[in-house]
Amino acid sequence: MSTTAPVTSPREALRAALFEAGFDVVRFARAGEIDSTGLNAWLEAGHHADMDWMVSTASKRGDPARVLEGTRTMIMLGVNYWPDDPVAAGQTAWARYALNTDYHETIKAGLVRAGRIIEEQFGVSGTDYRYYIDTGPVTERSWAAKSGIGFVGKNGMIISRDYGNWLFLAAILARIDVEPDKGLAADFPQTADRAGKVGLLCGSCTRCMEACPTNAFPAPGVVNARRCISYQTVENRGVIPSEIRFGIGTRLFGCDICLEACPWNRFAQAGRAMLLERRPEIARLTLLDLLTMTPERYREVFRKTAVKRLKLPNLLRNSAVVAGNIWAADEETRAVPSPGFAEPGDRDACIEALTALAAHESPIVRAHAVWALVRILGPATASGRLSGARGAEGDPIVLAEYPAAE
Repeated sequence: MSTTAPVTSPREALRAALFEAGFDVVRFARAGEIDSTGLNAWLEAGHHADMDWMVSTASKRGDPARVLEGTRTMIMLGVNYWPDDPVAAGQTAWARYALNTDYHETIKAGLVRAGRIIEEQFGVSGTDYRYYIDTGPVTERSWAAKSGIGFVGKNGMIISRDYGNWLFLAAILARIDVEPDKGLAADFPQTADRAGKVGLLCGSCTRCMEACPTNAFPAPGVVNARRCISYQTVENRGVIPSEIRFGIGTRLFGCDICLEACPWNRFAQAGRAMLLERRPEIARLTLLDLLTMTPERYREVFRKTAVKRLKLPNLLRNSAVVAGNIWAADEETRAVPSPGFAEPGDRDACIEALTALAAHESPIVRAHAVWALVRILGPATASGRLSGARGAEGDPIVLAEYPAAE
C-alpha cells in the first residue's frame, strides 16, 4: 500500500491556510468586469442618500482591474458573526455586528496574515494583492455570490446556506491564478434562469421585505437608504425624518430586522470568532444608561467599537427616539424592548433624562428629546415640562419639534 501523501492543489492549499488564519468561508472567483446596471440604477434613483463616496467610486466597482491593475483572482472571505451569547443573540437594540470590537480592525489582522500566506505560496510581493473589508471600491456581495459564498437575498444581503445572514465579507484582489469555485446556481439547475440574480434561493418568500417597518425596499434586493433604519441610525448625522422615527422601534444602532426575518437563518450557528473580539457588555446596557451617558463613559464603553464613530450626540439622538417609542402614550404604537433594556420602573427616570437632554448643547439631541417627551407625555403635559427649555430655544431645527406640544 502506498504511503504517499495525497497531492493538494494550490487552490485547496490556499483555502486551508486561509481557514486556519481565522476565516470561516474561503471562496475564489475569476476577476473580470461584472454587471453594474443595478448599482448605477440604484445611484441614479438617489437610494444612496448622502453617501456620495459611493458615486465617486462607482466606475471602479464594476472592474477590479481599475482598483489593482492585473487582478486575475478575487479571493472572497467570510467571517461568521452570529453571537454565542444568549443575551446578545436575543437583544434588539443593537445590530449584532456592533457587539464586537470594530470588525474592520480585527479582520484586518486576518487579512494581513492572508497576504503573507499568498506571498509564501505564490511567490509574489505585497504589491501583487490588495484587500478590503467594507472600505474599498469593491462590490463584495456580487463577488461573494459569484464565488459561491452565498446568494444575494431580497433584503440585499448575502445569504449563506451554512450561516444564514450573518457573515462579514472581505475581498482580496490578487495577481495570481487560482481555479475559481462555482456559484450556487451550479448546484441548483432549476435556477439556471436566475443565476446571478437577486433571490436565487428565496423562491416566493418576501418575509424580509414585509418585515421592514419603514418600507425601505422599493423592489427585491433594492434598499432605499433614506428609509433604512441602519442608514438613519448610523450614517445620518442630522435629524431623523419624523415619519421614520416610529418605525425605528427599539433600534439604537443599525438594524437586523430584514436579516432576522430570513428562513435561511435556521442554519445560523455561533462561529469560531478567531477574527472577532466579542463585546457582550454592550448588549447589557439599559436605555437609562444611554440617556444619561457622559462623554467619558461613552469613550470607555465604546472604545475600539463601530459605535465609537457615531459620536455621543447621535447616540443620544437615537436613544431619545427609542425612549419615545418604548414609553409612547399611545399603547398601540409602543415598541416592546428586549428583557432588561427598559423596565416599567425606569419610565420616570427616563423622562427626567429626556428633560435634561432637551437643554443639551447639541440641537440635534434637543430636537429628538422634545419629540420623545411629546410622544410619551402628550402635547399638553410635555408643553408644561418644556416651557423653560422652549423659552431659551432659538434653533429652528428644535423649534420645529415644539408645535405639537402647544
